Parts: sequence; C-alpha cells; structure tokens
Amino acid sequence: MTNVADTRTVTGPVIHGDQRGRELGFPTANVELNDATAVDLRDGVWAGSCDVADGRVIPAAISIGRRPTFYGRVGPRLLEAHLLDFQGDLYGKIVTVRLEHWIRAQAEFSSKDELIDALTADVERVRDLAASETPR
Repeated sequence: MTNVADTRTVTGPVIHGDQRGRELGFPTANVELNDATAVDLRDGVWAGSCDVADGRVIPAAISIGRRPTFYGRVGPRLLEAHLLDFQGDLYGKIVTVRLEHWIRAQAEFSSKDELIDALTADVERVRDLAASETPR
C-alpha cells in the first residue's frame, strides 16, 4: 500500500512497470498512486530524492502522471523515480520519495526522440539542483 505522508513525500513498494523508462535509457522505480490518497500531488516532473532500503538517499528525477506520450490521459497514474547513477534491484522494496523542486508539467511528445531529449534535460536539471544542495 502506498502512503502519502504529506503533499511532497510518498512511501510505498516498488512495482513492476511496463519497462518504458528502461527502454528509453531512464530506468525508474515505480510506485503506484492511489488517486484518493495522492490527490494533492501535482502531476509533472520533479527533482527530489529517494530513500532506499540500505539507508542511502539518492537524487532522483521524478515523474508523476499518466504518461501522455504513450497513454494520453487515460493511463494509470504513477510515480516514476529515475534514481541518478543507481544500480540495483528495488522491486518489492519500500522506498520513500521526496518531491523537492517542481520542474515542469507533464507533456505529450510527438516521438520517442523528443521525449528522450526532454528526459535528458530533466536529468541534467536534477543533477544541477542536487549539486547545488550538496554540502561541500
């Protein structure tokens, strides 16, 4: 079960998705959103972080929404977190995702290449934000 502790933190198990992120070069940890409990979460792309089971906190590019490029407005609403520079298996594990900076609204792209370009820019923005917040 997914728990939304406040409007910017989501805790829940990582579920199997349709592998679209992996196919595009941006694998994600997917957390199913319950529309009743996640109604206050703003759809779009966020910079944030993900607490994983081993105690690490990893910067993440996070998408909340229905993936309009592939499903229009009728797809299931998901939280998809692309953990920067992370290697590992999170399926079935509980993660806590923090939404820290809203980057942009969900958008429908006319091609996978346009989507990949946007995701690349999103990840670079997340890297920049994470670097500016890291104590030196």
